[in-house]
Amino acid sequence: MNHYEWIGKLMSAMKTGFMACSLACRLLGLAVVILALGCEFTSTTSRTSSPPIAKANESNPPSSLSPAVGTLKNRTFDFTYSVRLTGLGENRSASIWIPIPTSNEFQTVQQLSELLPAADELQHERTAHCIILFLRANSHANDQLAIKLVYRITRREACEMPPARDDTKNDSAYLMADKLVPIGGKPMKLLAGVALGADSYAQARTLYDVVDDHMKYRKDKPGWGRGDAAWACESGFGNCTDFHSLFISLARSNHLPAKFEIGFGIPEARGSGIVPGYHCWAWVKPAGHGWVPVDISEASKHPDRRDYFFGHLCENRVQFSSGRDLVLSPPQNGPPLNFFVYPYVEVDGRAWPPGKMITSFTYADVPVDSPSRR
Repeated sequence: MNHYEWIGKLMSAMKTGFMACSLACRLLGLAVVILALGCEFTSTTSRTSSPPIAKANESNPPSSLSPAVGTLKNRTFDFTYSVRLTGLGENRSASIWIPIPTSNEFQTVQQLSELLPAADELQHERTAHCIILFLRANSHANDQLAIKLVYRITRREACEMPPARDDTKNDSAYLMADKLVPIGGKPMKLLAGVALGADSYAQARTLYDVVDDHMKYRKDKPGWGRGDAAWACESGFGNCTDFHSLFISLARSNHLPAKFEIGFGIPEARGSGIVPGYHCWAWVKPAGHGWVPVDISEASKHPDRRDYFFGHLCENRVQFSSGRDLVLSPPQNGPPLNFFVYPYVEVDGRAWPPGKMITSFTYADVPVDSPSRR
């Protein structure tokens, strides 16, 4: 073979190599795109269908929120939920339902540990309102049963959610009365002489102000804490359930969808300590808007933040469930629960007295530089 023939074959081989290389690069680029799309699909699916277990250090809010979401605050803390049933006697079977916090747009939840009694039945039930830990356990030779659940929570400051194209299809569920949250009736007396106007967002703000002006945050007289809107209208005081039941009643009576959420308020001071009890808030959806959060009882306690708590929820909280008049899963023998944040227990088919349940809730902030958050 002369050198011309050798050079010709070499150039032909190089051309074939370049074509193969180009094809390989294109295939590699296509693979990268498919992989990226696959990762995005998998990530989205896991957020919506997975149980409430998530990475504890996932503190950045999801991109589905407003463009200014990067300015929102977040807080990571460990939350301990403990309950001890007393006075059971020997060999009595207790059915126990406990709400489980779940990850959503505004919080990421990771279960760190659990201490449960030996159970004859143990399951997690997903409902429209929460995830429920259900167990059936026997007291055996002891007259007590103890449960301890520890979670790592990253809670993000909440703001108005952007409207979705199909977001109105379930609105009718949030326009219906609850047992203690009527449509019309006594609460409407508060609107006598009040001009609501035509804009539904302005209407929601007016209702927020009406409730804040009417109610005082007090728990020194009987009747508070049931979330009875008519009672709150007449008494003019109460706790967060009374404030927000009255607001939800007024909103739904004026054709504004509104919903109830409940969990625990975390003391604002960073550190660790006792969480004294539950906290709740509400959401309202004016026409043309997404869901708007409101926390009127916090506005009542902090008048300087009245404007803030219409349209925002601070990060010092964790949500456990939503809704009122709840039938649990599996269904309880007793009537629907007014709301669900503390354990519900039945022994021999009857509700166990709250006075024989010792509950304890604590928090401990996780430092930003903690290795467990990296």
